[in-house]
Amino acid sequence: MVEVADDFDVAIAGGGIGALTAAVHAARMGRSTLVLGGRAPGGLLLSIERIDGVPGFPEGVAGYELCPMLQEQAADDGAEVRMAELEALEPAGGAWRLQTSEGDVEARAVILATGARLKTLGVDGEERLQGRGVSHCASCDAPLMRDRTVGVVGGGDSALQEALTLAEAVGEVVVLHRGDALSAQAAYREPALAHPKISVRYGTVVEEILGEDAVSGVRVRDVASGETHELELGGVFVYVGLQPNSDFLRGRLDLDDDGRVPTDAALQTELAGVFAAGIVRRGSLGQAAISAGEGAAAAKAAHRHLEGGADRSTPAAAAAQGNGGSHG
Repeated sequence: MVEVADDFDVAIAGGGIGALTAAVHAARMGRSTLVLGGRAPGGLLLSIERIDGVPGFPEGVAGYELCPMLQEQAADDGAEVRMAELEALEPAGGAWRLQTSEGDVEARAVILATGARLKTLGVDGEERLQGRGVSHCASCDAPLMRDRTVGVVGGGDSALQEALTLAEAVGEVVVLHRGDALSAQAAYREPALAHPKISVRYGTVVEEILGEDAVSGVRVRDVASGETHELELGGVFVYVGLQPNSDFLRGRLDLDDDGRVPTDAALQTELAGVFAAGIVRRGSLGQAAISAGEGAAAAKAAHRHLEGGADRSTPAAAAAQGNGGSHG
């Protein structure tokens, strides 16, 4: 039997803006609150040079500035933040036992805000050259590639935002996008298309990343013709979507096909007392401001649950009560 070191009203898994906002609100409502922030609290936002759309920051704010501010605010409001990861979740007599990388804890309500990680291309050369020209952080590695031509793979918000960051330091940015139109919002799409250092190659699929000790280029395939050719590049930045950090929940929760956690309108999962917020939740748009709002809403829902105000008649709650709070 593993000894439980601590127990809390609310435990929040994740270290991003959704998790930290949930922590601020849960703590301010008087709940003993634990944040399991993982090895690097802040998650993906730490590598983003500018987050737009966050209230109070009309010019945007760097992720590596925002997340520490939120963490400090949560701590000041009474939340405890630990550099530990949630590894498993088990029902424990009306509460939840959380197995973490630093031991077990118990909580009467749990908020899952574990965020996501960047997807990989899954092509030859990508893993081998990671950190040697293959990167997911423009603000980190752009200064190392000054005056070179680099490639950005993807066509969404992250891809074009990072292309704009790269263009401030490198010689040229080539956006490689498999579709025939960019999916990024206009706030990123229009300045990227107008930037003299950024060009876009549509209908282009990266099939291999080339290089021995460092990236020297990519082999790409034209979607329309099927022809392949090599493109010389000094670096490759990959932004082709997100993979929710939910693997540890398989067998406990019914995840959707994308690995996201289904919830009801109150952000409750099929398990009583377990809520989800941010990009790990099915239906979430994943933008920073929206994740923050969901974090606040999940904290309020957890508070109501602890007060006994949760609607036990919902199908999700009924299913959770029927199986003792677990999903087999």
